[in-house]
Amino acid sequence: MLDGQRQDRTTTELGSAGGTGDDGTDATMNELPLLPAERIWGFWDYSAVNIGLAVATWAFLQGAAVAYYVGAVQAIASIVIGYAISVFLVSLAPCLPSAKYGIEQFVGLRSVFGSNGARIVMVVMSTLFAAAWSAVLAIMFGHGLVNVIDNVFGVEISQTGAAVSLLGLVAVVLSWLVLARGPVSVESVCRVIAPVLVLIIVGILVMVFTKRSWSELASLPPLDPESDPHTSFMVAIELNIAGGFAWWPNVGNLARLTRGPRAAFWPNWLGLFAASVAAAVVGVFAALALNLEDPTEWMIPLAGVVLGVLALIVIGFANVTAILSQGYASMVALKGGGGKLLRGTPWPVLVAFILGPAAILVFFPSAVYDNYGRFLSWGAILVAPLCAVQIVDFFLLRRGVLRIRDLYLPSARSCYGYWGGVNAFAFASVAAGAATYALLLNPVTYIPSSLFPYTTASIPAFLVAGTLHAVLTKTFVQPLGLGGYDRRPRVAAGVER
Repeated sequence: MLDGQRQDRTTTELGSAGGTGDDGTDATMNELPLLPAERIWGFWDYSAVNIGLAVATWAFLQGAAVAYYVGAVQAIASIVIGYAISVFLVSLAPCLPSAKYGIEQFVGLRSVFGSNGARIVMVVMSTLFAAAWSAVLAIMFGHGLVNVIDNVFGVEISQTGAAVSLLGLVAVVLSWLVLARGPVSVESVCRVIAPVLVLIIVGILVMVFTKRSWSELASLPPLDPESDPHTSFMVAIELNIAGGFAWWPNVGNLARLTRGPRAAFWPNWLGLFAASVAAAVVGVFAALALNLEDPTEWMIPLAGVVLGVLALIVIGFANVTAILSQGYASMVALKGGGGKLLRGTPWPVLVAFILGPAAILVFFPSAVYDNYGRFLSWGAILVAPLCAVQIVDFFLLRRGVLRIRDLYLPSARSCYGYWGGVNAFAFASVAAGAATYALLLNPVTYIPSSLFPYTTASIPAFLVAGTLHAVLTKTFVQPLGLGGYDRRPRVAAGVER
């Protein structure tokens, strides 16, 4: 079945550059494994995309959230530690499996959760999380442009009113217009935005240090100086671990477009790590120096009206690039795992489907924008154990080998069929990890337990889920001959690489 689809797809869709065929179709929008000639990004291409995504305004907001708990020195340490842990883990899963085989990341998860189980994961991660993140970014866009309007026209528009929501809706519509053209458009936008944003980060850093010396900046208290210092430092680390984990729904499908595992792994350290760390640290410095949590309020006090307004406009549109990443990853996932109905739905219609909830959420700006830390926790509570299960399954239990044909076969014929297309033990492992997280850090109240200052929440959740998945698989799944763990992969032309 897969060979026939591959031959037809190759004949009709594979063109010269970027996998675009003569009929205008794009192979990168298909859920089948991409051939090497269909991969459109090398090391620097993917690095530019990652940098453009990482330095959006939400990275500044990340820094401001950290500054709420700790001062400058501890903030730098917490950002480096937190992002190093989570970026490393998301660079392993789902980046490397997707890059190795050219598969959409939720297709790869069929080997872990079964075909129907992976569809459940896909719906949760690709629709709810993508819509929520798109709404956060769109509302930030609205905040920035409202500040521009206030300063240019001398008015005072509410940061929680209709203007922010309508401008957020504009960001959603702009994202739809670009995404409707496919992933090459994402790359083109990021190529323009990324270098400009790097210049803005450097500019903010210079302006902060013209107002404060390093010794003055290092002596400033956090925005919430009343909290216990040790607990606050661990909360800051957890915020940054969760911030890195937040890339999980995106990076697998983006890595699928790279020309190999190396091009998929190392650009994450230039983009998701180095650029995110730099932007977040600058955000910490600006928040502490100005005693302001909202990044859209920094630019004009730092740079003056003219330069500040220009910076706000650029940073606002940078949020659109991050929405593009969310939207593209979700659309490919829906195409691959949504069944015949969604597979036959035109790409622009699917983009509207995934961005539609974000267009609704922008009309609740306070509820979305003012709960950034809690929002990160709701992501990490699922992604930390999910990432653990995927890493243990692919690297330890399967030794990095998947049977690609079986990923596309019906459950009854696939070695990844499990029980009716669902691996209940994998879900049990994720649930145990999520419960561990909630016991250590309540995602609703954001109140840490007595153990949290010594453990964080994401790391124990990761360890519990990964360990339990290995034990359950070895004890129950493998002895029953399920999951394809003990089978050698068959090499089919153009399929197993």
